[in-house]
Amino acid sequence: MQAIVWYLIIGLLLVAMALGGSVLKRLPLSTSLLYLVVGFGVGRLGMGHLQPLEHAALLERLTEVAVIVSLFSTGLKLRLPLKDRQWRVALRLAVTAMVLSVAMVALVGVAALGLSLGAAVLLGAILSPTDPVLASDVQVSHAHDQDRLRFGLTGEAGLNDGSAFPFVMLGLGLLGLHEVGAGFWRWVALDVLWATAAGLGVGALLGDQVGRLVLYLRKQHREAVGLDELLALGLIALSYGAALLVKGYGFLAVFAAGLALRRIERQHTGERPAEEVEEAARGKDRLEAATHPEHAPAYMANAVLGFNEALERIAEVATVVLLGLLLASRPPAPEVLWLAPVLFLVLRPLSVVVSLVGSTANPHQRVLMAWFGVRGIGSLYYLFYAIEHGVEHALADRLVSLVLGVVAVSIVVHGISVTPLMTRYERRGERRREAVP
Repeated sequence: MQAIVWYLIIGLLLVAMALGGSVLKRLPLSTSLLYLVVGFGVGRLGMGHLQPLEHAALLERLTEVAVIVSLFSTGLKLRLPLKDRQWRVALRLAVTAMVLSVAMVALVGVAALGLSLGAAVLLGAILSPTDPVLASDVQVSHAHDQDRLRFGLTGEAGLNDGSAFPFVMLGLGLLGLHEVGAGFWRWVALDVLWATAAGLGVGALLGDQVGRLVLYLRKQHREAVGLDELLALGLIALSYGAALLVKGYGFLAVFAAGLALRRIERQHTGERPAEEVEEAARGKDRLEAATHPEHAPAYMANAVLGFNEALERIAEVATVVLLGLLLASRPPAPEVLWLAPVLFLVLRPLSVVVSLVGSTANPHQRVLMAWFGVRGIGSLYYLFYAIEHGVEHALADRLVSLVLGVVAVSIVVHGISVTPLMTRYERRGERRREAVP
């Protein structure tokens, strides 16, 4: 009977979101907030039993899939070449702000939460990355969106789920659960340098070569047409698995694969307006558009992105409803009442302010970048990854109560604020453009 109830709940939720999605965009609510409420309500009614420590392996796999699907989409949305100045903001946020955030959260963990250094570093690494899954409302809306705020936040979310991994490994190493080597040489050489370079290199290589192979078969032989869904899934799995095989970071590999596939499209279509390319492709039938020498790259990139975004929305529903179930069975720690405000109102803004010194972002953009440090599925993945790597029960239980609470607070406060703040930002941008003669 319980399975039947779940079918009805999920079915009603998905149909309601499909019918009312356009209305929600005008309200101070995010879809993630509604999913969280549904999951929590179902859990409180006793129709779902999920314990974070008992089901950590399952939860690690589910959140892992959600993150890699979203990272691939994120890479496909970022069309600007790497030499473009817009990337500097994203890199500053993903690296400098990330490192500062980990350090400051670790300091709070030791001084205010009474954690050991290893546990505090691990907590900092779990809570510092911003989320590619739940932050879609503040990210680029399409591949030709070059707004500095949206591009910076999207690039940050794509990169820092990978840049957080070395600090997760450092925290585990300080807890005696991972080999870091004398003087941390092994951590620096393998976990920082090699794993980062290998992940980016493998993803970029596979994304480029698979994309070129598909285009060659389509344009020269009119083969490999259709089933772009399998192309998306195959490239995600291939780049992720290959990176893990060579001890690289799979998150970075999937993101780089998406970037490489978009780079191929940009090389063929250049700076032609998106409307011109897409209209030309739409004017032909599917086979003609997919094999046309000029339009095939744009058709491939858009088809893969369209499927991946749909998959990303399904993953968001599943993971956030699960988060609600977890919260129903495991209430947040009391410390979340002050830890979340400190993280969102002090530590995140400080890290952003320092990292953006001398950047081209204007003051309004900096304020919004400081605020929209959305925590979500990436943090949940790192939490369950750490638990599965042997964190002792008492510490694991405490980390669960802290992380689940902070992520839930982020979904609530950022979900309520995103619509009015981004609407105001876009109106300011329109007025500025109108004022230019």
